[in-house]
Amino acid sequence: MSDPALAGFDSVIDTRSPLEYAEDHLPGAISLPVLSDEERARVGTIYKQISPFDARKLGGAMVAANAARHIAGPLAGFGGGWRPLVYCWRGGQRSGAFATILAQIGWRVGRVEGGYKAWRALVVERVTAPVAAPVVVLDGNTGSAKTGILLRLAARGHQVIDLEGLANHRGSLFGAMPGGQPSQKLFESRLAMALEGLDPSRPLLVEAESSRIGEVNLPRGIWQAITRAPRIRLAVPAEARAAYTAGSYADACADPARVARTLDSLRPLHPAERIEDWLRMVDAGDWAGLSLGLMREHYDPRYERHRARHDDGRGRVVALERLEDLDAAAARVEAALAGLTG
Repeated sequence: MSDPALAGFDSVIDTRSPLEYAEDHLPGAISLPVLSDEERARVGTIYKQISPFDARKLGGAMVAANAARHIAGPLAGFGGGWRPLVYCWRGGQRSGAFATILAQIGWRVGRVEGGYKAWRALVVERVTAPVAAPVVVLDGNTGSAKTGILLRLAARGHQVIDLEGLANHRGSLFGAMPGGQPSQKLFESRLAMALEGLDPSRPLLVEAESSRIGEVNLPRGIWQAITRAPRIRLAVPAEARAAYTAGSYADACADPARVARTLDSLRPLHPAERIEDWLRMVDAGDWAGLSLGLMREHYDPRYERHRARHDDGRGRVVALERLEDLDAAAARVEAALAGLTG
């Protein structure tokens, strides 16, 4: 499973509709749809209600018109040596028609055999299979700076997959990130490429996660690896974690109404008096106090229950009194990792 863009082609072109592309696509592919979402729906309706011939005739005209726009627009600057690789859903009519037109111009065109469907099968195979490298989980209660420390370990040359980065979500109540999350399929494609690039002889560091990050699910392969892996647990006082969280969630603090809505959603889980106390902290802008309350009353009890299910005691504990120097914290985790895997 490799990136088709590395196989001697200059561009990978997704000829499917914009909605199909947005849900998932091959890595690095650009979207040049030969049928819009509306056109695709219209052709499909004619195919079912009138006849396949009429559908193909209309679709052919639409494909030709859209191909002409792409050639005169996004592709206008490419010379005769440009080599595109095109695909559609199954590698059939849409990509075939576009590839024929491009080939008639003189470009050396390739097509993905089996189209996106074949790529998706490779992704599913990769993300459901056991992880090739030995996994070590960086654990710690909410606010322990796990993601920041992981990124510093990656910069120090360690093998890391940032699952929250791939999911574009920080994995907590207030974890939504600008741009929203990828679809489940796109998340799995990103994860498959990260897994494909692993060196199986070196440890893989990942962050402790639940089976979901925001709205996406962790596929079976990585989830089973997380539940079975030894752990390096960050032990950080609640006050230090609260201060770190209040600073790192500045985007959430800038939208008090959003924070209040999220707190309201917790009413089935907490006494009314506690929710009202938290809402008063929002009104007062007491983000450190709110973070501390959420740590002690909401996050920590849940983390401890999760840890009791998955931590088998094989790991190491790294005690950190403060979180101001994440480079120093990463160095201590690095030493614990050497002791765990050496």
